[in-house]
Amino acid sequence: MLIGLLLGDGNLTPNTHKTRYSLRILQSDQHREYVFHLYEIFKDFTITPPKKYVFTDKRFPGKIYTRWSFNTTSQACFRFYAHQFYCDNKKIVPKRIYKWLTPRAIPYWYMDDGAQKWKNKSLGVRFCTDNFSLTQVKLLISVLQEKYKLKCSIQKKQHNFRIYINSESHTILTNLIFHFFIPSMIYKFPI
Repeated sequence: MLIGLLLGDGNLTPNTHKTRYSLRILQSDQHREYVFHLYEIFKDFTITPPKKYVFTDKRFPGKIYTRWSFNTTSQACFRFYAHQFYCDNKKIVPKRIYKWLTPRAIPYWYMDDGAQKWKNKSLGVRFCTDNFSLTQVKLLISVLQEKYKLKCSIQKKQHNFRIYINSESHTILTNLIFHFFIPSMIYKFPI
């Protein structure tokens, strides 16, 4: 699950000496149930339950945003993953991703950063991999194609690259990941 979260919105933050790292989970109010689901998984590493944050953005006066988040305590067990997923304080796709991108990791990656391509018009889906380089997105696609036989392509959005999984792969993808979805996240997947 941690692999999927780190490919998605999850972040690891170092302590002062970079010997221990804490996992931070942050999602919109719409994904509150998902945050509490993740909290139940990681609660042995936390001190406090998820917290609600309400804020405004100067760019959109008058609009109020709500987010939910929690942090784990700093743990030495996260250090290995931080060293794999970060280079010069930037998140990257690890070289060992072929081994780690499992049927358990993919649904958590999807629940974080997946979406229907054309809601109610297609069974195709996409992974928003905007923060990864083209080379890293190609590496992820090669794993999805070789290991899981999914038909994938790259789609460009402005200066970013996203992974598109063709509707022809819907049955394979459904059988692979759908049973891991929590009820409140099913809306993200075409049925």
